[in-house]
Amino acid sequence: MNAPLTGMDIGRQSAPVTRADGRPREAYLLGQRLFKDTLVRERKRADRLNASFAVIVLDRGHDTDGDWGSVLRAAGLVKRDGDMLGWLEQGTVLGLILPEASRDLTHKVVRRLRRHLAADPEAAGTASLSTRVYVHGARWKDTGAHLPPVDLLIDAFVPVHTDRAADLAKRAVDIVGSVLLLALFAPLMLLAYLSVRMTSPGAALFRQVRIGRRGEPFTMLKFRSMRADAGNALHNEYVTWFITSSGTQPRSGGEVFKLTNDSRVTAVGNLLRKTSLDELPQFWNVLRGDMSLVGPRPPLPFEVDKYQPWHRRRVLEAKPGITGLWQVNGRSRTTFDEMVRMDLEYARTRTLWGDIRILAATPFAMFKGAA
Repeated sequence: MNAPLTGMDIGRQSAPVTRADGRPREAYLLGQRLFKDTLVRERKRADRLNASFAVIVLDRGHDTDGDWGSVLRAAGLVKRDGDMLGWLEQGTVLGLILPEASRDLTHKVVRRLRRHLAADPEAAGTASLSTRVYVHGARWKDTGAHLPPVDLLIDAFVPVHTDRAADLAKRAVDIVGSVLLLALFAPLMLLAYLSVRMTSPGAALFRQVRIGRRGEPFTMLKFRSMRADAGNALHNEYVTWFITSSGTQPRSGGEVFKLTNDSRVTAVGNLLRKTSLDELPQFWNVLRGDMSLVGPRPPLPFEVDKYQPWHRRRVLEAKPGITGLWQVNGRSRTTFDEMVRMDLEYARTRTLWGDIRILAATPFAMFKGAA
């Protein structure tokens, strides 16, 4: 049986599949555009309901002449009524979405799929077929599965419609702005550099690996505000609580959700932090293209490991920035979930004029925070 590979890209194709008991049924094969839309909707549904799901990807690579009939028969036999089968790339890459799938169920489906292919006498042309599994949701965090996230699949196959002119304009503002601000703040940066070096042993510049757009790591620069021998245990403990307890903290309207009275911070470092002057070296990160003047703050790798699935979108959808919507609207008085929602709102609605307004509001937010 050769399932048709032509037709409306946004429609469904229906292919007859025989059950193990010999009874026929219809297996719906979603067209490329419809399947990608379904994949994105399932990701959003899972985030909204704190659910998990998996996607099995069947890929022929560059072999576009192979017969998909045996693969479609096998996929139709293993899919449940609520699962969705369709093209990620027409005639080349097939996907099977498994809502609410656990690790055991997903591996069981993969094993059954391979058994059906091995038993099909017409499956000789599937030697080039590769099988990969992508997962999404908290259920997969502690299973030791180490499988790639669905977000990587979406990033690879679902086109992001961006305004290239707006992106070029934003990058131009980043380049011009970072050069001008580096020149403007050069005396202050020199003073901060000397103050750190003269008041505590160790390098004045602090280099730290952060997670940038689409999960790519980069080295972020700051003026060192803590003792050079300070450990990370206190910070890690606080950030873990801040992320995992978001929304459950008591609220009276005057809370400050940040680590205070940190004994690791030096006197000069405390002043630099209060005025955000420790962030000035990041204009070099902006000039390099690692960061933007405006965007979500880049997290540490261990912080990303604590994220819920929907939190991860803040490092996927916008380049990290020195300042952002959270800094001017909430700063340290918002929960982590509220901060992420602001970051996602920025990514969804960002404009050049919006960036300029955030930049203009940042000095006031800095001095208000330092007061």
